[in-house]
Amino acid sequence: MNNSIENNAVPLRTRLKELRAAQNPVDCRRGALLIRGRLFTWLATTRSQLEQAGRPAPKTIAAFWSMEQEPELQPLLCQLVEEEGLTVSLPVVTARDAPMEFHVWTPDTPMKTGAYGIAEPQSEVAPPPDIVLVPTLGYTRQGDRVGYGKGYYDRTLAALKEQNHAYTSIGIAWACGDLSNQVYTPAAHDIKLDAILTDKGWAVPA
Repeated sequence: MNNSIENNAVPLRTRLKELRAAQNPVDCRRGALLIRGRLFTWLATTRSQLEQAGRPAPKTIAAFWSMEQEPELQPLLCQLVEEEGLTVSLPVVTARDAPMEFHVWTPDTPMKTGAYGIAEPQSEVAPPPDIVLVPTLGYTRQGDRVGYGKGYYDRTLAALKEQNHAYTSIGIAWACGDLSNQVYTPAAHDIKLDAILTDKGWAVPA
């Protein structure tokens, strides 16, 4: 692309991946545990507050299958299904340059290797998500997200907005992806996230 923002994003993603890879594995395991704990606490508190107020509480969560070097979410997903009775779904790429679908996932759901080597559930399409967990490589304190450059999440979140479906988007990131100390200009198609959670806490509070 000739777009300067897109061109600048390529070396930025490379640098963010290098920072992520340089982290101590022990710190990563501890950080992932903290992310899962904070996310579970936020979800339980939010559901309780909404139920006490007589308002609908989140029941459907679109998560992602954590790849190597991403904060591991799988233990939390099992807990949400088996202990909390929530509907968890995972993204499925159905076509290039199209929004993703979210398909129902449980610990027993058969998985296959989908686009870009990411595991996808072989199951039915899930209900529209109340909460969307978004893999986040870099971020700003204003909710801007740097992803992997394919645009799938931006298209998917935009499609949910076009359907007038209300949801809360939460980026899951390592704190080393913080772009606060540099000038970052998002692309026109980038969708801001509602919140961003890192191993050091909420970078953008939910």
